[in-house]
Amino acid sequence: MGRKDSKRDIDRHQASLFDEILPSIPTEIESEFVFNEPKTSVSPAVQKPTSNDINELKSVEKHNSFRFISFGSGSSGNCAYIGSDQGGILIDAGIEMKSVFDTLQKHGISPEMVKGVCLTHDHGDHIRYAYTIVRKYKHIHIYCTNRVLNGILRRHNISRRIKEQHVAIYKEIAFELAGLKITAFEVPHDGSDNAGFFIEYGDLKFAVATDIGHISERAYHYLVQAQFMMLESNYDLEMLRNGSYPEYLKNRIIASTGHLDNCDAARFLCDNYSDALKYVFLCHLSHDNNTPEKARKEIIDTLATRNITVGEGCDTIDDRKCDLQLVALPRFDPSRWYLLR
Repeated sequence: MGRKDSKRDIDRHQASLFDEILPSIPTEIESEFVFNEPKTSVSPAVQKPTSNDINELKSVEKHNSFRFISFGSGSSGNCAYIGSDQGGILIDAGIEMKSVFDTLQKHGISPEMVKGVCLTHDHGDHIRYAYTIVRKYKHIHIYCTNRVLNGILRRHNISRRIKEQHVAIYKEIAFELAGLKITAFEVPHDGSDNAGFFIEYGDLKFAVATDIGHISERAYHYLVQAQFMMLESNYDLEMLRNGSYPEYLKNRIIASTGHLDNCDAARFLCDNYSDALKYVFLCHLSHDNNTPEKARKEIIDTLATRNITVGEGCDTIDDRKCDLQLVALPRFDPSRWYLLR
């Protein structure tokens, strides 16, 4: 895929990327985000719907929607919630537990509604609080491949009792959790058995691909089906090349098993955009080698070559006129609360 093909020539046998110390996480959310119900006009010649019709319509819309929030995204810690009206799951567990569950509680999600933690891989910024969560909430289990669990036990100072709360999953074999159909798929990164997740609820599809060195064939297969997507946009190539990182670390980031940069994320979205895609959440932005403004601008400018208009995901009148909503997820703070349908 263009420049990223050269990544395969770089040594893949170096140790995995450094884990950073997790800073304190603010527990307050700036604002709450929920799509308003669409407004429609009724012709005088058409019979107005009854209250029962309206309630039935609202019930259908309520049940056929994703609830989504990110609690932090980056090498300092990663965790997000994806669910429905029945409950949901956490994707990764790299954010302090109290911050995660206090924030969920503010949006009406009790701990009992969190049915599991799906881990993408074994790096510390994705698993740091996994055992803390399952130790406190016994009904919550950890869903990851056996190789990811073994990587956690091998690489981190974590209780081996985490195995008691582990449910083994297998790539390309779907499983049901919290009313969601979830399929793990292969992504290229330098952790143990890295996975993305393809999540289905009714006819809605949400794909998660964080910590991905390039868009592989299997990742492509799932990403292009999604209406909603968490996609890595880790670094700006010029900032990385001119930055203070040592050369070996720069090479690891650029490698095909490293991270995805703004240009590659933009090219993928531009080449594969369809009317079905509604929301893209850019995740895992580098603190030192990227900015939300640079990531969004690269993608907006690239999409503009196909006359694809981009909104900010704020449900304004201007946003509703756009083809696609693009959000750079905050590094340290919770995002807004999204109702996606």
